[in-house]
Amino acid sequence: MDVSWRSWLANEGVKHLCLLIWLSLNGLLFWKTFLLYNQGPEYHYLHQMLGCPTEKKATFGVHLKIVGDWTERFRDLLLPPSSQDSEILPFIQTRNYPKLYIDGPFGSPFEESLNYEVSLCVAGGIGVTPFASILNTLLDDWKPYKLRRLYFIWVCRDIQSFCWFADLLCMLYNKFWQENRPDYVNIQLYLSQTDGIQKIIGEKYHALNSRLFIGRPQWKLLFDEIAKYNRGKTVGVFCCGPNSLSKILHKLSNQSNSYGTRFEYNKESFS
Repeated sequence: MDVSWRSWLANEGVKHLCLLIWLSLNGLLFWKTFLLYNQGPEYHYLHQMLGCPTEKKATFGVHLKIVGDWTERFRDLLLPPSSQDSEILPFIQTRNYPKLYIDGPFGSPFEESLNYEVSLCVAGGIGVTPFASILNTLLDDWKPYKLRRLYFIWVCRDIQSFCWFADLLCMLYNKFWQENRPDYVNIQLYLSQTDGIQKIIGEKYHALNSRLFIGRPQWKLLFDEIAKYNRGKTVGVFCCGPNSLSKILHKLSNQSNSYGTRFEYNKESFS
C-alpha cells in the first residue's frame, strides 16, 4: 500500500497539485473581477439609464462613461475607431454588434419626488442618471403629479459632464417658461473644479450658462432659502452621489428651522 501511494504521488500527484493551483488562481481572478465590476463605478456607469420609457416615449438610452479598460473594451466592441468620439451609436449594417440583455425595470426612490409638492433633487457627477426618467416625465406632462416646484442641483468636476443632459434641461426650462410657470423648476449647476470661468458651448445653452456657478453649493444657505420660500411645507430631498455628499444632505434634512418647513431625506447610492 505504501509503495502504491508513493507511486501514485510520483506519477499523478504533481498533475493534481498543478490543477489545484490553477483552479485556485482562476477562482481568485473570478471573484476579483466580479467585485471590481459589480461594485466599482465602471459597472454603475454602464447600468444606469439615461431615461426610461414614458407614456409618450417608448425607447430609452444607456449612458456609458469611458473611465477604464473595461469600458474602453466595451466601447471598442460598439464603435469603430473613426466614430469613438460620437455621442450616438452609429448604425452600420456590416458591423456585428454584441447582444445585450436588459434586466428590469426596477423601482427607484426618486419616483417619490413626484409625490411631494416641493422636491430637492441633488446629483453628484454621474449620479445624475437616475433623475433622467423624472425629468423626461415632467417634460411629457407635469400636471397629473403633485409636484409643483423642483429644485435641481447638479455638481460636476468638469464642464463637459453637463453636456450629458444639457438638451434635456434646456427643453424643460423652455417648456415651463412657455407655459408661464418659470418658478416650477429651479436649475443650479455647480462646477467644482476649474481654472477659470467656463461655459457650456452652444448658443442654445444660454439659459444653463446663466445658472452655472463655480465652486460647491453652500448647502446650509440653500436649505435655509428653500425653507423660507416654502414655509410650513414638506420638502422631499433626493440625492444620488458620493457618500460625503449624502451625509451632508441627510444631516441638514434632520435639522429644524424657524419656518416650519420639514425636509424628508431619500437617497440612491452608486458607490
